[in-house]
Amino acid sequence: MNNFVEVYAIVEGPTEAKFIKEVLAPYLGTKHVFISGIIASKPGQKGGDIRFDRFKNDIGRQLKQRADIYVTQFVDFYGIHEWPECAAICELVPHTAKAEKFCSVTLTAIQGHFPKHDAERRFIPYVCMHEFEALLFSDTTKLANHLGVDPEHTERIVKSCGEPERINNSSETAPSKRIKNLNARYGKTSTGITIAQAIGIEIMREQCPLFDAWLTKLENLTPLH
Repeated sequence: MNNFVEVYAIVEGPTEAKFIKEVLAPYLGTKHVFISGIIASKPGQKGGDIRFDRFKNDIGRQLKQRADIYVTQFVDFYGIHEWPECAAICELVPHTAKAEKFCSVTLTAIQGHFPKHDAERRFIPYVCMHEFEALLFSDTTKLANHLGVDPEHTERIVKSCGEPERINNSSETAPSKRIKNLNARYGKTSTGITIAQAIGIEIMREQCPLFDAWLTKLENLTPLH
């Protein structure tokens, strides 16, 4: 009997897919969790278009194809629109409340669309608050070194917000915008993944409680037969 689980992660774009493949998958593999990233809609589509219908179809497709796998999603809260109860979610103040409501609403919606495929047990919703780049602020020194700036700049950003996952999501203050302001040559899929590899998942988990909670759920999954 297999003692490992398989997880398909529906992601919004190439950066998240690469993060799953090159950073997260090797880490979870040591814990007998084998995760693969699938870009929502058609391969090669850029991220940033975070609509529920775009993700719903791919989540449903994976739930239907195999009954022995779990499905999750890896999306940025920044840029979400046309999502169930989106306006109500955005009105919530604590970032933790936004994430909790987003995941609850998403799970309920997926259950409603695919009632015969055990979505309550097999689908694990997740939203990155507020953006993939928030994870890179888990180690301000390594981030600053890769950007070629004084660590004081990255430390100030985290200190002003409280923690990486609280770095907010306006068009001027989202994590990626702050990084771009420090180094205009920053590239999500190239530099971003290199920095993520240098920091490592363990440090990200220590500094990002919501990210840690998601990985804990994945690690505690039991094989489906």
